Amino acid sequence: MCLAIPSKIVELHEDGTATVDTMGVKRKISLELMAEDVGVGDYVLVHVGFAIQKLNEEEALKSLELFEEILSELEEEEQLYGEFGEPDRPQERV
Repeated sequence: MCLAIPSKIVELHEDGTATVDTMGVKRKISLELMAEDVGVGDYVLVHVGFAIQKLNEEEALKSLELFEEILSELEEEEQLYGEFGEPDRPQERV
């Protein structure tokens, strides 16, 4: 399964890279695969360190909201059941 996360460009670099903010985490990515120009403030989809597509802000924010909801639900489940699953249900071995 592949996962691309919307990220906001916060800085452009002369070497064809950019610094992006991905859900509060800043990191450097490559713009090498981008077909269109991007600038500071633009949202891009980032996959394995490469910007692969420009997004409009509304679309990016909706996606980020969904990611936040999923992460919140996973955190709640982990608090309820712990790292190893439900306490009364044995885990299957693979």
